[in-house]
Amino acid sequence: MRGFLLLAARILVSAALLYFAFRGINFAAIQSRLSQISVGWFLLAVLATIFQILLGALRWREISARCAAPLGTAQAFRYNMIGAFFNQTLPSTIGGDAMRLWLVRQTGAGWRSATYSVLVDRAIGLIALALIVVASLPWSYDLIGNPRGRLALLLVDTAAITAGLGFLLYGVLPWQWLKTLWPLRHIHACAEIANQVIFNRSSGPKVAVLSLLIHVMAVVIAWCAVRSIAAPAAFEQLFMLVPPIMLITMLPISIAGWGVREATMMVAFSYAGLAPTDGTVVSLLFGASSFAVGAIGGLIWILSAEKTSNIPEVAPDNE
Repeated sequence: MRGFLLLAARILVSAALLYFAFRGINFAAIQSRLSQISVGWFLLAVLATIFQILLGALRWREISARCAAPLGTAQAFRYNMIGAFFNQTLPSTIGGDAMRLWLVRQTGAGWRSATYSVLVDRAIGLIALALIVVASLPWSYDLIGNPRGRLALLLVDTAAITAGLGFLLYGVLPWQWLKTLWPLRHIHACAEIANQVIFNRSSGPKVAVLSLLIHVMAVVIAWCAVRSIAAPAAFEQLFMLVPPIMLITMLPISIAGWGVREATMMVAFSYAGLAPTDGTVVSLLFGASSFAVGAIGGLIWILSAEKTSNIPEVAPDNE
């Protein structure tokens, strides 16, 4: 019952945010933009989304090897595609991450190793995104003249970078009691693995480059959406706007980011001196490309051997 209520609440949040995004929008302008969609550019957005998932699989492969849950490239890519399907059904990326965890468990890895591989992958992605936003702040401030927009950008990034660096620092703290109390010991173990991955001479550079490319691909997807409706937004502008939007979209308060992304994109475009309507349409196309890739992931899930296994309905035993 509690899970149903949480899901219902998040559906309502998505609906409310979508209403906010569309309130005051000129629907005739949206219809005009949508009627001009270039199918070729939209298909490029879909292909860019698939390539982004492949890059994520390559990063996850590096991380899973450190978690005693090694994955092959094709295996990690397939699991990420299935995760993309479940991302469309549950809040933010929670549905996809839960399914990725379960799929790794099906390979024979322990629940702990599977969980750590997914959590560390997510944490490293968040840290990389926060660092990109920090590095681009000087140019973002030039683009966003609105004081409230600048303040919101600063607050979001400060929170993200503080959480990320705090997580890494937590992994090097020597206090033994951190390894005995639950759930502190699991957070500490994930932080230790994250430090090992990031600061290792072999895996560190690979993970850093892959993380950068993953977030650059989010900008490319948005740019393809912009080009598909011939909106007057340059790639450089999107590089300043999209990463902070992705940070906010990661909040698990809506279904697949719907509503949060549209409202944030609309406001970001407005602060940057661009048409809010274009921001809304670009966000819808961004979400549509993710939905299309999720549909492909759903087909992969239907045809997968893992689908015949029973998904556990109870929490796993401690290992």
